[in-house]
Amino acid sequence: MTRIINLDDLRLAAKRKLPRLVFDFIDGGAEDERTMRSNREAFGKLTLAPRLLAGGAKRDQSITVAGQSFRTPVLLAPTGLSRLAGRQGELAAARAAASRGTVSIVSSASSMSVDEVARGVDAPQWFQLYPWGDWDLTKTLVDRARNAGSDTLVVTLEVPVTGARERDYRSGMTIPVRINPNTALDVMSHPRWLLDLVTSKPITMANLVGLRVGRSNSAASLAQLNMDLLNPAYSWDDVSRLREEWKGKLLVKGIMSAADARIAVDRGADGVVVSNHGGRQADAIPASLDVLPEVVAAVGHQTDVVFDGGIRRGTDVVMAMALGAKAELVGRPWMYGLAVGGESGVAKMLDILSEEIDRTLALIGAPSVAALNPSLIRGTAVPVSSSGILDALEASL
Repeated sequence: MTRIINLDDLRLAAKRKLPRLVFDFIDGGAEDERTMRSNREAFGKLTLAPRLLAGGAKRDQSITVAGQSFRTPVLLAPTGLSRLAGRQGELAAARAAASRGTVSIVSSASSMSVDEVARGVDAPQWFQLYPWGDWDLTKTLVDRARNAGSDTLVVTLEVPVTGARERDYRSGMTIPVRINPNTALDVMSHPRWLLDLVTSKPITMANLVGLRVGRSNSAASLAQLNMDLLNPAYSWDDVSRLREEWKGKLLVKGIMSAADARIAVDRGADGVVVSNHGGRQADAIPASLDVLPEVVAAVGHQTDVVFDGGIRRGTDVVMAMALGAKAELVGRPWMYGLAVGGESGVAKMLDILSEEIDRTLALIGAPSVAALNPSLIRGTAVPVSSSGILDALEASL
């Protein structure tokens, strides 16, 4: 990994390591991938506004979000079936996160159970939950997360149904991965990945094993169960019910409007995650960054706003935090790191972003991520409200 100096390098290295069908599963978006591209393009519309001699000799990246303190504002987003990228899967992510003073969010669809991850790392990890229609199964899974030591739950509302990831259709991606005449050459040309696949335990949605009595625990069956449980009728009343059940911190993910952010807070959320699921579900919806300022204006004075969508540079992290985000989630980048170097690859990804954040803070004259505010951004209109954004602007003058 000595020649990897940024996350684009890491992505290209992962592309070489993985069969095309697996890389596209990680890398791709829904339908025309407009939303996925928009997430990146939104950062390109902004520039930073540096201040000279502003006291950036020492820089601090530490944050507090959901009542927890971290050394970096970068958290590892939940991703399903991570062992497709590397045999250490979610455990590698959790260990790398802990070593760098941050946290990973274990997905309901993870390839290692939340219990297994908890046994392999000292620090408690967060847990992600989909909007299922079966409350008894939901409660069982929530209990598993609680018993595994998870103290923060992230309920993902932006997946009422699964999006159409057309790259996967074309490449022949299935769960489990099947070698057939259409995929054989692709898979066989990556012998190290194939060796890991055939010499490790079968890849499946480990949290769902044994969840429904009488249901097969095959990967195909559990993947279908996950889709069957998704509930387009999920409502804010269901969020309130979950709030009553879960005594730890609760974050609501998938917020893409000020109105929904207010409802989430009213329903008891301890934080909201501005997210379009990385463009993997709905297409032709706004970039997360374009929505962030209005969400911060609506609820930033009441709760923590976390950002998710298109982070590839430390400058991206700085921009999102200047617009009011308390922390950022990254998904695809840590999967690239996992593919390239397992736990050390995920740690490398975090180190790259941390170094870039530090350098950017120094170059724009900011002593800490906590000192970032909209006055350090050019190219966007920040909504005016009593949320504290104006206070931050005035304090910087």
